[in-house]
Amino acid sequence: MSVVETIEQLEAIYGFPNDASTVKVADRVTPLYRVLIEKSPFVSLATSGPEGLDCSPRGDLPGFVRIHDEKTLMMPDRRGNNRCDSLRNIVRDPRVGLLFLIPGSGSTLRVNGRAYVSAEPELLASFKMEGKAPRTVIVMTVEEMYFQCARAIVRSDLWNPEKRVDPKTLPTPGEILAEMSDNTVGGEKYDREWPERARQTMW
Repeated sequence: MSVVETIEQLEAIYGFPNDASTVKVADRVTPLYRVLIEKSPFVSLATSGPEGLDCSPRGDLPGFVRIHDEKTLMMPDRRGNNRCDSLRNIVRDPRVGLLFLIPGSGSTLRVNGRAYVSAEPELLASFKMEGKAPRTVIVMTVEEMYFQCARAIVRSDLWNPEKRVDPKTLPTPGEILAEMSDNTVGGEKYDREWPERARQTMW
């Protein structure tokens, strides 16, 4: 196996990026990048901590990542499983990355910067949904932002409804939990009760 170990080796294989790959990089939220953020209902949040790397899905109504100003983004931490992997990482290592997806669009938006976790009551209240505020808000300072070309979305045919996977062909969360816990957690009862539990605890 030939292992690439240096930047020089990478450059020998790939060459150098063209102008379209470099001029698109901004150090702030530009007017056109603002549109992509405001239309997106889904973000992957990448963080780093002493235990390693983590990438967490974040979804909400389009525009849930608030543009406070051209250098600052704010994202509510909605209800989840209380593992707090991303938050644990951020309080120890502020470096974060975001990948915005927009249903139906080939373009994605990548944002890198630094963040902190805020529990400021007024800020939390400003993110209320159905009368419920998040317990914290992730506040991010933008260091670089740029769109990613559509090749990955086109190759994957991600938004093609004819390519959707039948959920019945996949293991359910209850089945996975049961397998991992020797049937002490999860199972058919977990799957049956989850939709109503999720509905009541969405926000």
